[in-house]
Amino acid sequence: MAIKMSIMEILKEGTIGSISSVLNIAKIVIPLMVVMQILKDLDVLGKLSSKMKPLARFLGISEDSTFPLIIGLILGLAYGAGVIISSAKEGNLSKKDLYLVVIFLVACHSVFEDTLLFAAIGANGWLLLGVRIIVALVLNSLTARYIDRILSKDRIRM
Repeated sequence: MAIKMSIMEILKEGTIGSISSVLNIAKIVIPLMVVMQILKDLDVLGKLSSKMKPLARFLGISEDSTFPLIIGLILGLAYGAGVIISSAKEGNLSKKDLYLVVIFLVACHSVFEDTLLFAAIGANGWLLLGVRIIVALVLNSLTARYIDRILSKDRIRM
């Protein structure tokens, strides 16, 4: 026996479900955004980026690239892109840095927010985070080697 639902019942159920999902997401996103703004105002993110210099060396990027990388990791692509564009306009980042930071962030951005959001809907947060970090590191490593190979060939030709 098939259960028939009226269009109004379907719309009601869809609306209530959507509102519930948005509220669950808002419970995570709004506090994170408030905390991130406070950390930014207190220059905690700037201090954190200076502590990331060993990671910058490991990733093959300059130390100037750590701040845009941290912003993208914590706040996501929108904020990260703004900082990357600003740094690029100021001339602080080389083309290699730009490529590597963007490639890393494509695979691994907004790590807290995305992980918490997906965990809230049932995903294994640790597995998700681990896979994203590993993929980002592998992509970044391969790209850095490729770029270094191209740059060394260009130096030989000069």
